Amino acid sequence: MMILHDFWRSSAAYRTRIALNLKGLDYRAVPHHLPAGAQRAPDYLALNPQGLVPALQLERGVLGQSLAVIEYLEEVQPSPPLLPADAFDRAMVRAMALTVACDVHPLNNLRVLQYLRGEFAADEAAVTRWIHHWMALGFAALERQVEAHSSAGRFCFADSPTMADLCLVPQIYNARRFGCELAAYPRLLAIDAHCRTLEAFRRAAPEAQPDAPA
Repeated sequence: MMILHDFWRSSAAYRTRIALNLKGLDYRAVPHHLPAGAQRAPDYLALNPQGLVPALQLERGVLGQSLAVIEYLEEVQPSPPLLPADAFDRAMVRAMALTVACDVHPLNNLRVLQYLRGEFAADEAAVTRWIHHWMALGFAALERQVEAHSSAGRFCFADSPTMADLCLVPQIYNARRFGCELAAYPRLLAIDAHCRTLEAFRRAAPEAQPDAPA
């Protein structure tokens, strides 16, 4: 069985859990408490030198980086697909996913916020402004992309969940956790609300994970 090195509140791990659930794949979650620095333990660094979650442990080795893991799952378990059949459409879905995974999420993850506080003595008000700024830029762009490509407003692209939705829903979760104003993104909010009614998304939610606080 696959082992997913995980943390309940990690949005990158969250998107990977959604993919595993949508694909109907069995896995065992091994949690690592990131705020306590468990990801920097020598035994974990031996598995994943980046010291990040998620990491998917397979017989052949360990895969890090959530989108690489999701692409791997797409190749070994093509159904149900998380990318469209058409090459341009696939690129568009990847572009939406990367808007979150490259341009938004990395700037508000734990190690960046810790660096802002420690290296630049940023107080909590400054850290919050930083988070809100980068989330707003990414969500504004994604709202326009979704407007052009979402068929019925239930998913980011066409009429079924794709890699873009896997990235969006955890980022909306993060935005709410950090108190971001989201009223300017009605399409993203509608997609998030619909996706969270689906079993694969519900089972992947942070509060449903065994290491989530009671």
